Amino acid sequence: MSALRADQIEQHLARSLSPLYVLHGDEPLLALEAADAIRARARAAGFTERVVLTVERSFRWVEFTAAAASMSLFGDKRLVELRIPSGKPGAEGADTIVRYCERLAGETMTLVSLPRLDRAGQSSAWFKALESAGTMVNVFPVEHGKLADWISARLARQKQRADADTLRFLADCIEGNLLAAHQEIQKIALLCPPGNLAFETVREAVLNVARYDAGKLTEPMLSGDAARYARMLAGLRGEGEATPRILWILAEEIRSIARIQEGLARGRDLSQLCRENRVWGEPRQTLVGRAARKLERAFVAGALVQAAWADRVIKGVAKGDAWDELLQLGLRFAQRR
Repeated sequence: MSALRADQIEQHLARSLSPLYVLHGDEPLLALEAADAIRARARAAGFTERVVLTVERSFRWVEFTAAAASMSLFGDKRLVELRIPSGKPGAEGADTIVRYCERLAGETMTLVSLPRLDRAGQSSAWFKALESAGTMVNVFPVEHGKLADWISARLARQKQRADADTLRFLADCIEGNLLAAHQEIQKIALLCPPGNLAFETVREAVLNVARYDAGKLTEPMLSGDAARYARMLAGLRGEGEATPRILWILAEEIRSIARIQEGLARGRDLSQLCRENRVWGEPRQTLVGRAARKLERAFVAGALVQAAWADRVIKGVAKGDAWDELLQLGLRFAQRR
């Protein structure tokens, strides 16, 4: 029927109520808030009985169809919540979901919760059936470039405002951890009065609650944000991330750039090359495509040599500091952009 971002759910619910909602994504705070909003709207519409089913190893799919088909003892309309933590319903579950979507019951409203599925999962017949029959609510992490706006909107709810520098500071402090961000913003509401927030006041109030994603380390590397790259790498080190995994992520990105450069030199299409090299989505396609077009092939080849040296250091075959090698490898790109 339709697809929404998490920040659009309130406006949607004020206008209409769908018989089926699907929460799709891996951002806990946004998923929790969207589910709470849907439940509240359902209760207001008379769906006062609630059944929660979680698909685990011993789960029987007949329980799902029975919950939706059976009549309430008190004649109440029912909200059925189906949670699939693995994102894999199995063959029986897939068939059940497809059939279920073909005959949604009027006295039953359904809320399905899924983690973020890969391309194969989103192309499956059961996911397509959910997508066609209901309203898809994507609860994905907020990109770093949009985090300041997200924080600004949250502050506005509590009648507070902050300038651009303060918002950037907050974004750096809470990157990748929206649950903690929500708590910090609520703490600011308790400690600071409504109106404009002074930078020093915010800095004293907020803890550093960042949680960094190693998979996103290539974003500042390719965008030229050396400070963010160094900060993320230091954060990953503090969180105990393994150096071999970080090197693999960086080296694989560099190899993708090299392969795309080779394809471009033969006159091939950039979009096709990105697909072949598993470079999906924004902003990654833009960053990798720009690097492939603008960087000299000799520079990229030299980066691969540097990555090979970092691998030797990590394995203890060569002398050096593994974290310093990872820092220099990333800064090589960030400063050359």
